[in-house]
Formats: sequence, C-alpha cells, structure tokens
Amino acid sequence: MRKGTLYIFTGPSGTGKGTLLSRVMAQDDRLFLSVSATTRAPRQGEQAGVHYFFLSREEFDRRVEAGAFLEYAHYVGNSYGTLEAPVQQKLEEGYDVVLEIEVQGAMAVHSKRPDAVMIFVAPPSFDELASRLRGRGTESEETVEARLATAREELRHQEEFDYLVVNDDLKAAVRDLSAIFIAERCRISRKNGEVHTIK
Repeated sequence: MRKGTLYIFTGPSGTGKGTLLSRVMAQDDRLFLSVSATTRAPRQGEQAGVHYFFLSREEFDRRVEAGAFLEYAHYVGNSYGTLEAPVQQKLEEGYDVVLEIEVQGAMAVHSKRPDAVMIFVAPPSFDELASRLRGRGTESEETVEARLATAREELRHQEEFDYLVVNDDLKAAVRDLSAIFIAERCRISRKNGEVHTIK
C-alpha cells in the first residue's frame, strides 16, 4: 500500500492560507488536514478528534515529556500542538497529511521530520499583506502592527522551504498548490518500487 507524504504548510497571517488549502482539499480526497491538540475548552459545535484533540493541562504536559508532539506552543494561556501518532496513522493509511501551522512550528517539525515537504505561502507584497490585515477590520492597529512585525520575521525563512506559493490571484494559487501535490506523488522515490515497463 502506498504510504502518504507529510506536508508542512505555512506562511504569515493574512496570506489566505486557510482559503487556499480548503479549495485544494475540496478537489483532492487524498489530502488530510492534521488535527491539533489543545488545552483550551471546546467551543460550541466543536467535536473532539474532528476540530481538536482536547487534553487537560496535565495530559498535555505528560505527552510533552514523553516526546509525543511533533511541535507545540503556548498561546494566550493555552497550549497547542501536533501529536505525532495520529499523523503517522493517517500516513500509514495512504493519506497525504497537511500540517497547517505557524512558521516557528514548521521549523520545529522539519527538524524532527526532515522527510516532510515544506510549502510556504507568501503575499504578493508586504504592502498588500498590510492592506489585507487592516481590511479585515477585526483587530486594533496595535495588533495589526504586531502581526506585521511577526510577518517580516517569518518571510525571512522562505528560502528554507521546498516550495513557494504566492497568493496574489486565488485561482492561480490553487492551481500552483495542486500542482505541488501532484508533482510530489509522481516522484520515483514515492512509487514504492513501482516500475513502468514499456513492451
């Protein structure tokens, strides 16, 4: 059975990562979006194992100590992370697993799983990114400035990734991201000894 490929999918806030990935996943049933673990309480409508793996603080910390996470971080009083076992299970089932995570987490995962394919989503320009973040109208200027400062730092890591998708035109970006998944599946190294013989 074909084993799946692990993908790390990241980029600054405001680049449209979620929209881009959801469009591609809607037309590719071999992709599986990894489910993160968190210590925060479930929100209305959220289901365990579907939206998050909900863990107590004690259980989360125990799994950190046991090395069960590919990456984890603490944010606004709660902890979030990617458990390795569920990811590995989906890979064994033949799914290509996508981790949509922050750039810092992406680097942490790649240090543990150098086999992962790294995809970075970038805005067409920094000015456009700033315009998109301010255009949301959901955050204070102080918060937007903080996001932009983080984005400047994250954009410096682009060259450490395998692929770059510039999300200027959504339709073109969807095409480019789909092409990456298709190309990776065509690698000889992923064919598990399959050889095409011409007779």
